[in-house]
Amino acid sequence: MTSWSIPEDRRQSIGSWVREKANRNGDKRAFDIMGRTKTYSSVDQDVDRVAVGLTGLGLKQGDHAATMMKNSLECIDFWFAMTRLGVVEVPINTSSRGHQLHYLLSQSQSRAVIVDQEYVGRIAEFAEDLPGLAHVVINRDGEEDFGTPEFPSHISVHEIESLYQDGNPPEVKVQHNDIAVILYTSGTTGPSKGVLLSHAANLELSRHTSWLVGYKSDDVLYTAFPLYHINAKYTSVMCAMEANASLVMTQRFSASRFWDMCREKGITAFNYQGGLLMMLYKQPEKLDDRDNPVRRAFGAPCPVDIWEPFEERFGLKLVEVYGSTEVAIAAENPVSGRRIGTAGRESELYKVIIADEDDNSVPPDTPGQILVRPRRPWVMMSGYFDMPDATVEAWRNLWFHTGDRGRMDSDGYLTFIDRMKDCIRRRGENISSYEVETAIDLNQDVLESAAYGVPSEIGEEEVMVSVVKRPGSELTPEDLLDHCQKQLAYFAVPRFVRWVQELPKTPSERVQKYVLREEGVTDDTWDREDHGYEVTR
Repeated sequence: MTSWSIPEDRRQSIGSWVREKANRNGDKRAFDIMGRTKTYSSVDQDVDRVAVGLTGLGLKQGDHAATMMKNSLECIDFWFAMTRLGVVEVPINTSSRGHQLHYLLSQSQSRAVIVDQEYVGRIAEFAEDLPGLAHVVINRDGEEDFGTPEFPSHISVHEIESLYQDGNPPEVKVQHNDIAVILYTSGTTGPSKGVLLSHAANLELSRHTSWLVGYKSDDVLYTAFPLYHINAKYTSVMCAMEANASLVMTQRFSASRFWDMCREKGITAFNYQGGLLMMLYKQPEKLDDRDNPVRRAFGAPCPVDIWEPFEERFGLKLVEVYGSTEVAIAAENPVSGRRIGTAGRESELYKVIIADEDDNSVPPDTPGQILVRPRRPWVMMSGYFDMPDATVEAWRNLWFHTGDRGRMDSDGYLTFIDRMKDCIRRRGENISSYEVETAIDLNQDVLESAAYGVPSEIGEEEVMVSVVKRPGSELTPEDLLDHCQKQLAYFAVPRFVRWVQELPKTPSERVQKYVLREEGVTDDTWDREDHGYEVTR
């Protein structure tokens, strides 16, 4: 695999890059979103039209504007129009509501919000308490009309069609290092932090991912991940455009229909995260599983036990990375030179070390916190919006502290162990909740699980799991622990098992383990010691 080469023009803004792609690809299809298509040229033209409309609202370079929308062509139009004007985009999870939604709109200092009609009522509930919000733009998608709630006099309400205006948008000099977006972290342990990402950081991520996976102009990428997430925005939409390829996007993922859709749409690559690969792997095997056009899948993490069987069954190769919103691709595991079970080696964008509590590097194969620093300017976050103390704390000793625990072998391959706060300490052993969950999720009767520590009567913690079973499953706690004993060290086999209908999650679908820890051992929790279940050493 050749080394990553620096693009000739690294000082672009996203808005000018979109125009460059339109000039190159013209009437080639760029997007197929929910069955609606748009060419590269049409994208560029509509971006200009929306930029004229946003200018008419009084939005100017440096202002903040939020989007709260499902995946749609309109969502992409407004996103790119903001980048062309130098307006900072604030994507908001469509699951947000109440206090959380108020916090995001207020903390981000958004002057406008473009919102699908089914969510607009949530904003109206507290709009009086948003003195900085001046405009609400409603996208009336779908057949059902949700009406228009009342807003206070300081907020103007607009229909989205009215912002597609003919004319020439103002010429705005947007620099590559200007902030393009504020992406909010999950807020699993405190208030969500707004990650400031520049135009250059987003372009670098898209360009590097396109090179890493090996996308070509005849590829057709697919994602169902939402456009308020870094994955869909920069490693799907912009990756496809960077490769001069096409993108198919839906609003929901269907494991049962996935491969038929790939054949129908000619999809050659898709993104994954969380349990998506496991959902596909657990589908009943078919004789034509390999008969599909997909050649690559990009994401993390794939359970080690199914990595090669998945590739063999479906006839493709996986490319995995390690990163976060703040530092997108810190380590990478490409098809060439990969080591299955690791996140690969540090990328050409970042330097990565494993450190102790004083930020000193530790010897190979020693667990510690994963620390990252950029090799090039403007490839990572520029800070947390309006949170200088959090920015300084994350950047102490000139290393970004990921909060993740990992180890690195003597060849430089990084293995993710767990979130620092999710590591379970039982009788002198450090147990990765990630590894426990991965083992449990291999069970065909399990949809998803969460492992966490609860206080032990003899000190430290015991391992507890909350498990969502497949509908109709007759899986018992004993069955589950029998399965775990085949997959885990004896000390990592859970003591407590609790069946739940669903796991508490953040708007970005991360499990809120602090909620589970606070609930602790509930009345409906099964205790293996009470039932005489023995774990074999």
